Amino acid sequence: MRVVFAGTPEPAALALRALLASRHEVAAAITRPAARAGRGRKVVTSPVGEIAAEHGLEVLSPQSTRDPELADRLVTLAPDACPVVAYGALIPPALLQVPRLGWVNLHFSLLPSWRGAAPVQRALLAGDELTGATTFVLEEGLDTGPVLGSLTEPIRATDTSGDLLERLATAGAELLVATLDGLEEGSLTAQPQPADGVSHAPKLTVEDARIDWSRPAYAVDRLVRGCTPAPGAWTTFRGDRLKVQPLARAEQATVHPGGPAESHDVDQPGPRLRPGEIEVGRRSVLVGTGSDPVRLGTVQPQGKKAMPATDWARGARIEAEELLGG
Repeated sequence: MRVVFAGTPEPAALALRALLASRHEVAAAITRPAARAGRGRKVVTSPVGEIAAEHGLEVLSPQSTRDPELADRLVTLAPDACPVVAYGALIPPALLQVPRLGWVNLHFSLLPSWRGAAPVQRALLAGDELTGATTFVLEEGLDTGPVLGSLTEPIRATDTSGDLLERLATAGAELLVATLDGLEEGSLTAQPQPADGVSHAPKLTVEDARIDWSRPAYAVDRLVRGCTPAPGAWTTFRGDRLKVQPLARAEQATVHPGGPAESHDVDQPGPRLRPGEIEVGRRSVLVGTGSDPVRLGTVQPQGKKAMPATDWARGARIEAEELLGG
């Protein structure tokens, strides 16, 4: 089939590569305009834009999907279908009608669960044990269209959203190609999504990623993993932000009555730390939660590079009554 691909970030670039290697003809790519990013605020082309340019594809980067020039060009290109992965903007009704087989969206959840912008992060925050990817026909509702195909993926205990998205994007690219194959062959029939089991996955904000140490250890762990790498879990220490990367449960940790200023090894059960209370050992840094303490892994103080928590604690010279998030 002749297709026009729409997508922006790296997971979408994986799908574009798979389509370019398939039997289908990619006539053009639609992606978000180049934007400033990073500390230097340099103008950066999207991963999809880079792959498209490498393969000599026409690249369409409208400021708005309602741009009449985009609609005119899409009509001229006359695609059979428009596969779309994480494009980053809504497709208006006028464009939805252009390809004869519609817009085929690859979404990283098992619909109707986690409709929205952050399905992978929300699945981790909720403690789901199973997720997947779904291809479906786009319609005006948010991720409500009929399903064409799906795959499942278990969520591992140590998964971050980055880990899980990488696996889903790789497997999902194959699913997208298989879906287009099935549409071309006429072997697929779109099935309406179930009315039950609907959940929503709005984009995570920076404030959503703030750690509440009064919550149980499992909830803190899920938040940190779900917000890694973006938007990045964080707390405060001495009034500054401290980014927190994935951590480990520390139910069997010793917390000596000498208080967090005392340096020691952590290897035997002991009293529970207060939420946010810091216990510094020679080989570990523990923080109290609403249940068991957790062990910090890598942290990043404001304005500095990421470092092991033990190095940060050694340099910070933490006082006995100081708390994270306090």
